[in-house]
Amino acid sequence: MAVSDLGAGVDRGSFRDPGNQVLHRHGEVLRGLDDRSARDWRALAASDFFRDLLAAGKVCGTEELVPTPVDVPWAAVLRHERIPFVSHPYEWSYGMLRDAALLHLEILRSALAAGFTTKDGSAYNLQWRGAAPVFIDVGSFEPARDGEPWAGYRQFCQTLLYPLLLQAHLGLDFQPWLRARVDGIEADQMRRLFSGARRLRAGVPTHVHLHGAMQARHAHASTSEVRAQLRAAGYSRELVLATVRGLEKLVRRLDHRPGESHWSDYQRTCAYSVPDRRAKESLVDRAAAATAPGLALDLGANDGRYARIAARHAEYVVAVEQDPAVVDTLYRALRAEGERRILPLVMDLADPSPGGGWRGVERAGFAERARADLVLALALVHHLAIGRNVPLAEVLAQLAALTTAGGTLVVEFVHPEDPMARRLLANKPEGLFPDYRREAFERLLAVHGRTVRRLELPSGTRTLYQVVVGG
Repeated sequence: MAVSDLGAGVDRGSFRDPGNQVLHRHGEVLRGLDDRSARDWRALAASDFFRDLLAAGKVCGTEELVPTPVDVPWAAVLRHERIPFVSHPYEWSYGMLRDAALLHLEILRSALAAGFTTKDGSAYNLQWRGAAPVFIDVGSFEPARDGEPWAGYRQFCQTLLYPLLLQAHLGLDFQPWLRARVDGIEADQMRRLFSGARRLRAGVPTHVHLHGAMQARHAHASTSEVRAQLRAAGYSRELVLATVRGLEKLVRRLDHRPGESHWSDYQRTCAYSVPDRRAKESLVDRAAAATAPGLALDLGANDGRYARIAARHAEYVVAVEQDPAVVDTLYRALRAEGERRILPLVMDLADPSPGGGWRGVERAGFAERARADLVLALALVHHLAIGRNVPLAEVLAQLAALTTAGGTLVVEFVHPEDPMARRLLANKPEGLFPDYRREAFERLLAVHGRTVRRLELPSGTRTLYQVVVGG
């Protein structure tokens, strides 16, 4: 392995810690460590607490390549397990963000008790195996030093605690706030939102107002000066542990339950008959079995009915739904089932996650991450084409772009005379969608692939197409 081999696939989100860097090579996820990080890693790998976390699956699988490959600019190289699908915190539901925060704190508490800490506290340190969070930033661990606070506290507040407080106390969906700024929500913004009687809400006095005041007080002091002041004041590891335990208690209290929404009861109120639903389920099952996908996407997943069917045959399924309350309900159900192969995500498909962070590429956009062998677009096209005014040609081009060459797209066309389509059209100027017709849909679909199965649902107003993209 040459130096160029390790440098060619540098992860674009891995550059902020000069001591270690994540790399991608021949399908493997590697991490290069400098001398200091290598020493920290070997001490970590020898600890009981870290071995316990690995065995429990709470930290991503990690092993050191021994001997270290020659001619590389690193003192050690680690190999990590590959997470099936990388997602971002602004694509998670409330319950997902809360469980990620609790895992982060659990890991930190275990580390502190064993003489270690973590350098940061970002929500981006966590990913998912289905409905189970997993900590991925192994390079964040380092030996704890007496008299020093947790370096990741500010990041934890900005990317995990503050979003949870926003939704639990104010009922505001946190996703737009996290999507807007990769570093999360600043304490100063939170202080303006939590004024008056809101100042007394759980967690706000200490972690918003006091934290913000301390940041302002030490704005012109260096990190080393602040640490020296804390040591002189008798700050200890026991106080750090007490802070972490307090944060865990607070986050557990912030269990916000999703309320009712337009989409939360969609399966009951939509126009599907039992024969329609059974026909759809049968076609999806056959298409998934024939494709045997590595990755499947269920776009507009709602309660996850078809994602579960796809998961019978797929290695991994990403279930995308716009409504945060619906995704949270689905997540809690999958978590209770112990599901590890279906990942629910919050996303508006008419405004999917763009690239973000440094130079717009530090966090990859959804279209870059989501190339799947099987794409399900059921009861979706009419919402985009009529509800959101996206040209039909653009809708199909995007669906095809998310499907690998030779992969399968299962797409549903809801005829203009269908009750749901008529309801959407009633809110639009007459004649706005002259091309929203079955003939035009089939002609556009043929541009992107070969239809291998067409199914008229028993209702007579909906048609399913199974298409080999690029075929």
